[in-house]
Amino acid sequence: MPFSHAELQELPDVISAPRFATYLQATGNDRERALALYEWNLDLSSALIVPLQVCEVAVHNDIAKAIEAVHGMNWPRNNGFIRSLPRPKRRTDYDPASDLTACAARLPTTGKIVAELKFAFWERVFTAGQDSRIWNAHFRTYFPGSPAGQSIAQCRATAYADLRIIRALRNRIAHHEPIFTRNIADDYQRIHNIIAWRSQTAATWMDNKQSVLALLPQRP
Repeated sequence: MPFSHAELQELPDVISAPRFATYLQATGNDRERALALYEWNLDLSSALIVPLQVCEVAVHNDIAKAIEAVHGMNWPRNNGFIRSLPRPKRRTDYDPASDLTACAARLPTTGKIVAELKFAFWERVFTAGQDSRIWNAHFRTYFPGSPAGQSIAQCRATAYADLRIIRALRNRIAHHEPIFTRNIADDYQRIHNIIAWRSQTAATWMDNKQSVLALLPQRP
């Protein structure tokens, strides 16, 4: 649908010159094509919320169950588990132990803490330090669809790497940043695979609900 004269004049200012410049650069400084690309980026970002939400919920629920199997129902306040979490290399890096401790201090139940913890927390539980503590005994139980031909350490490392990429995508969408330069088909496949490791039924259901793949060939 063509843009009106008012839209062509006003929308770039509303979007902001620095933000819109990214789209202008990608379209040869064509304002109408840049607006069309911006609209498509909006639609794609919106569509990705569905698979991202399913992925995050599936992942954190089952990681929480695996932690509970080792550290008990009150694991957010278990000092042994807290000490086992990886420490940030820099003061500005995310600190999973601090995040967990802060959530546990203000929230009364494990369920509420699970819902409140950042996506980065669950990613950090997939680091190698948890293999002997949690994953060697419980990975296949909670992620039964993981590749049988790979070792648990290999699967856990793949999950960690994929969650880092998925979280970066999620954060870009949350901060209204452009995602049109990404390989969204690959991003979607990572999301699908993580969900399928938990439940192929859930992955198929998500595939049927999503509109991401239909949008990809519509890029202006």
